Amino acid sequence: MTLFTDDDLRPEPSTPPERIRPKRSVIVGWSFVGAALVLTLVLALVPAPYVIEQPGPVFNTLGTDQPVGSPPSKDAKPLITIPSQTTYPTAGSLDLLTVSLVGNPDSLPSWIEVASAWFTPSKAVLPVDDVFPPGTTTQQSDKENAQLMVDSQQDAIAAALNDLGYTYPQEVVVKQIIKGSPADGVLRVGDEVITVNGVHVPGVQTLRDLLKANGAAKPAKIGIVRDGVASTVEITPEKSGPTVIVGIGAGMHYTFPFDVMIQLNNVGGPSAGQMFALGIIDKLSPGKLNGGEHVAGTGTIDNEGNVGPIGGIRQKMYAAKDAGNSWFLAPQSNCDEVTGHIPSGLKVFAVKTLDDSLAVMKALTSHASTTGLPTCPAS
Repeated sequence: MTLFTDDDLRPEPSTPPERIRPKRSVIVGWSFVGAALVLTLVLALVPAPYVIEQPGPVFNTLGTDQPVGSPPSKDAKPLITIPSQTTYPTAGSLDLLTVSLVGNPDSLPSWIEVASAWFTPSKAVLPVDDVFPPGTTTQQSDKENAQLMVDSQQDAIAAALNDLGYTYPQEVVVKQIIKGSPADGVLRVGDEVITVNGVHVPGVQTLRDLLKANGAAKPAKIGIVRDGVASTVEITPEKSGPTVIVGIGAGMHYTFPFDVMIQLNNVGGPSAGQMFALGIIDKLSPGKLNGGEHVAGTGTIDNEGNVGPIGGIRQKMYAAKDAGNSWFLAPQSNCDEVTGHIPSGLKVFAVKTLDDSLAVMKALTSHASTTGLPTCPAS
């Protein structure tokens, strides 16, 4: 038998349990996790002051107004129609390319979208102010791009018809005068510019070249027609960077011998001009201009056949490759952006004029070597 004293039966005093503190490394680790979660949330929600350029829809100028690769549509219309003229069968494609823009001043992309685009070769990140100058609304930008598309179509028709040997009235017209410029008070909106120093002016580029040749040291004699009356005025150009200007916005006015209708909605800007011109030439010419090949390209064009630089050319090369093209016509003045960024399997020709592009078409048609044709180097 076990005996207990009163003291033995009293419960022992309780002691509080020992608290185990987490290691310092664990605290630091969870702090980083929390900070990362907050940062991720911020990046996902806070808009970035950038927009993202990425490849947009591709359209075959020899086909319909539906994007290449889209399901057949009963509403599709021929992209180029020339109703009053004999047109000829075509083959392959002459693709024009577009760029889609993610973001605008009213709806900017998130930092996560921007960060992802930085590491995607087919995308480009641009400051929003470079694409939408301060004070320019999205609606104003869309309206301007729509007008540029209309003007580029007119210039493309002119370039094609001039190449095919058609004759028709085409005038260089003063469309804007900069206040305080050398032309202010001398020229008027609506004046037709005929000559510079006695040399005929067939297009805006020739006007620029002749003024540059005149220089800023002496007056240029400019022949004009105003309200049907011919006269000559003198204007001394002023230097503006590497060139000289008189302070006018000049454009073209055409009276075409027949209608050429281009059906392409919801696409803006002037960069499809070259491919419109090639598509028109192909439709109005016997044979297959591209030899039945799939050719893509980009570049502005004027009535004299000069091919000019455009934006978003890297994205357009990826769009061309994804649409199944092996050949690409790029403005020579864009080669610095092309070199080092050409997708595998795409050969890029450098063209300055419509004649350069037609030389590529001739080589493809005759299955001749393209080795001697100017290209943008791959690297």
